[in-house]
Amino acid sequence: MDIQAIKQRFGITGHDPYLERAIHVAVQVAPTDLTVLITGESGTGKEVFPKIVHQSSARKHGPYIAVNCGAIPEGTIDSELFGHEKGSFTGAHEARKGYFEVVDGGTIFLDEVAELPLSTQVRLLRVLETGEFLKVGSSKVIKTDVRVVAATNVNIPEAIEKGKFRQDLYYRLNTVPILIPPLRERKQDILILFKRFALDFAEKYRMPPLQLTDEAARMIENFRWPGNIRQLKNVTEQISIIEKQKTITADILERYLPRENSVSLPVLYSREKEEEKISERDLLYKVLFDMKKDIMELRKTVSGLMHDNPDESHAAAPIRSIVKNFVPAMDQLEDTFGNIDIDPDEDDFSGFQPSEVIDENLSLEKKEIDMIRRALSKHMGKRKNAAKELGISERTLYRKIKEYNIDQ
Repeated sequence: MDIQAIKQRFGITGHDPYLERAIHVAVQVAPTDLTVLITGESGTGKEVFPKIVHQSSARKHGPYIAVNCGAIPEGTIDSELFGHEKGSFTGAHEARKGYFEVVDGGTIFLDEVAELPLSTQVRLLRVLETGEFLKVGSSKVIKTDVRVVAATNVNIPEAIEKGKFRQDLYYRLNTVPILIPPLRERKQDILILFKRFALDFAEKYRMPPLQLTDEAARMIENFRWPGNIRQLKNVTEQISIIEKQKTITADILERYLPRENSVSLPVLYSREKEEEKISERDLLYKVLFDMKKDIMELRKTVSGLMHDNPDESHAAAPIRSIVKNFVPAMDQLEDTFGNIDIDPDEDDFSGFQPSEVIDENLSLEKKEIDMIRRALSKHMGKRKNAAKELGISERTLYRKIKEYNIDQ
């Protein structure tokens, strides 16, 4: 079938080559019974592609159902998908068919599939591999012939590493992958989509359509659109309703665009695993001891000035005064972060030794060991609770226990 005809039939707007490639793959895979996994950011329009697959397949006259896996509570998801027998759990007053039984011979779209609990993932894997499932509370095997199309905005390989998604299920779902590009990578389509939405809302609310000035058009193209097509549509509707002036300038448009991420600038970010990130407490400790080190360096400088120029020691007095005035602030922090050996009444700066810096680091290590021991003692050696108390992951706590050789 012609790509242009598909776009017209399902209301898809745009000429981006990656978008057209996704449509082409959906049409090509439709006549088969292969499982399809659609990935892409939230708001990119993933929900249209399962309809393309279903309507272009031999199952088009069979049932079609879309299930939002993230919207169903964990305690009832198995019952919703596979059904249950009467009395199988509290509140099960009668037997119920699940979606996989109802949609036999058709297509089921599992949106937000990465939100499924691990136990449900096991059941789903069995359906995909054998076409069989068990109702909740039943030992009778039921056969079903269902085409599964799944979608997610989650990075599933990362979810697999974190133990939140089964690797075997991922490979089974990802037989044919379809990637929907984000709106910021479809710059040529942004103005086309805006004009389409503007015309739709003009007809809906019986008003003239919006027009963009050249500057406003450039602004709307350069915006990152983190919410993708959904966000663009919402912004267009807001402006259509609120603004009486239908020629939209950059100043007017700016009122409706969040200031953060408003321009397509490079973004620097860390890909470190969440459990390895530095905690807020660690950052505060680092800042604190860096400040202490700077003061000691300043002392050393003042001491050198006094030693080399004893007759001009008065030149160092202003610096020494700054050090003394800064010390009380350090003393206030001491109550929270431990002992900091800076004496505000110490006039002789010649006693600085490099070993003091080493002692600081050791004292920080000692403080950390003490905090870990106290947390473990408080929670009777339970590492999970102790890690939560300390604000770190259980894996990080285990590593520190081994590193410091802490007895439990």
